[in-house]
Amino acid sequence: MGEKYRILFAEDEKGLRDIVTLFLRGNGLEVDTASDGNEACSLVQKNRYDAIVLDIMMPGKDGREVCRFIRSMYDVPVIFLTALGQESDILTGYEIGADEYITKPFSTKLLLAKINALIKRYHGILVEGGKMVVGEIVIEPARRYVTVNGKDVTLAPKEYDLMMYLMDNRGIILTRDQILDKVWGMEYEGYDRAVDTHIKKLRAALGDASYHVQTVIKSGYVWRDNKE
Repeated sequence: MGEKYRILFAEDEKGLRDIVTLFLRGNGLEVDTASDGNEACSLVQKNRYDAIVLDIMMPGKDGREVCRFIRSMYDVPVIFLTALGQESDILTGYEIGADEYITKPFSTKLLLAKINALIKRYHGILVEGGKMVVGEIVIEPARRYVTVNGKDVTLAPKEYDLMMYLMDNRGIILTRDQILDKVWGMEYEGYDRAVDTHIKKLRAALGDASYHVQTVIKSGYVWRDNKE
């Protein structure tokens, strides 16, 4: 969980784009930028983001069109930036899937706070005193210690790494090859069904929380916040 969060910032005004990008990068975020809606859609297709900030009035596809496109791809926090302050514009933004709406001019500190809050909410992770809370699961990364509903859970090293990798990529379907490369290492030459074996062990260990680890037939595995 120590990896930096990656966001996309789409804004056609270069001066504002550069200032905000510099500030966000200086506060620990990885930032990709787009100068219009078409470029934003192209980047969304190529990359996975933890949050996306969209100016509504952009050349090519506007922010609303980009937001609709994003929602057709995957679930991610979306913040609209706009000079429009009409209540109808704000309501329209929420109706098509925006999570937050910030009117220009705005504080970069406020934007950063909203980005971080939304990312934490989407990840379903609350960090308190060095502990991570994910639903009924509590993790102490420093000790690799896990409990489910207050009961100790014993995980082998590979099972723990597998759980964290799935959790870090919540909502993303991961293939066996992707899991092998990340958890076992690219040099691993064993049978890919090793993933299935460890998934079964992980589910057994998680007990009541095993529903988070879901099978996607003919594709792989995915971490879900809720039962589906």
